[in-house]
Amino acid sequence: MTTTTPATPAGAATAAAPALSSVVHEVPADQEAFDVLARERGWSDGLPLVPPTAERVARYLTEWGTPPDEVIGVLPPSRAAVTAEKLAVNAVMAGAPAAALPLLRAAVEAVADPGYELHALNATTGSVTTALIVNGAQRHALGIPFGAGCLGGADGRAASIGRALQLVMRNVAGQRVGVTSQSTFGQPGRVSGIVFGEWEERSPWAPLAERRGAPGDAVTAFGTMGTANICEVVATDADVLLEFVGRALAHPGANGYLVQLSFAEVVIALNPVWAALIGKAYPDIDDVRRILWENASIPLSEFPRQHQRQYEDIGWVDARGRVPLTRRPEDVIVMVAGGLGGLHGAALHSWGTTITQTRPVRP
Repeated sequence: MTTTTPATPAGAATAAAPALSSVVHEVPADQEAFDVLARERGWSDGLPLVPPTAERVARYLTEWGTPPDEVIGVLPPSRAAVTAEKLAVNAVMAGAPAAALPLLRAAVEAVADPGYELHALNATTGSVTTALIVNGAQRHALGIPFGAGCLGGADGRAASIGRALQLVMRNVAGQRVGVTSQSTFGQPGRVSGIVFGEWEERSPWAPLAERRGAPGDAVTAFGTMGTANICEVVATDADVLLEFVGRALAHPGANGYLVQLSFAEVVIALNPVWAALIGKAYPDIDDVRRILWENASIPLSEFPRQHQRQYEDIGWVDARGRVPLTRRPEDVIVMVAGGLGGLHGAALHSWGTTITQTRPVRP
């Protein structure tokens, strides 16, 4: 059978203009045989792939109601255009549902924004991947987890949706380890992505996407080094809890402390139990961000002298003699997710100067 595949040849030179057309390949409809071919061609992420038959891809596009040649975005380093057809092909291969294509389109639009700095993100030695934070009713329709196990392990379609975006990174954007990407370690999120929702119904504040100018169904793309657990079992008031969480964010090895970066961001997911406690004391989310930012800092004296000189030279030391993880309170991104067992928060540290992007999800 024939199918259109979105593969950009490994090591292909950056084009002066985006490549708009797909290449048609003869591929087997048998899953195991297709896996062999996909690995030979460099299309595989190492997990079994669903053969993107012409019939499957056509069904996805029909359900989506989008012309196959509609250009969604142009992604570096390949400078290839992501068309609706290419996105559908990768969604099929990942096992993502056709209903997720509007969300995936918004995600591609987000990472294609120049401010997201996808070229550097794809090529870096760091272990960065794109995390997608989902808001709106689509969480329920698509089965995007936002409660217990939302960062991995909960049932739903999040992993397949995240995998579809990562396959787009590989097969369209051209992210290939050892060729266009020099990621020293990589991470599991470069296979399955990181996709989770905000538990809006349990948040004392407006939803994250709404606060970022996109109410309703929306997605926020954040370039992250991964997830880190924050465990606190003692605090019974908001101030102590915020101080603890803030201090837990700041550690010298975090990319935010690289002097080469002009700024950095960090995402903090508060479980609903913590959020209720903090929201009662601080109904304004900007106060929460400010307190976290003040505590997400390290005394200059705790850094080696060589690092101290660098921070002093660029004016990164505040009046308290501390070095903050991010330059501004606005760079601390707070949202609500996780189980009702409490006791844990989650931190997603940024990779570099990637600017978080939020986009509305259109049908």
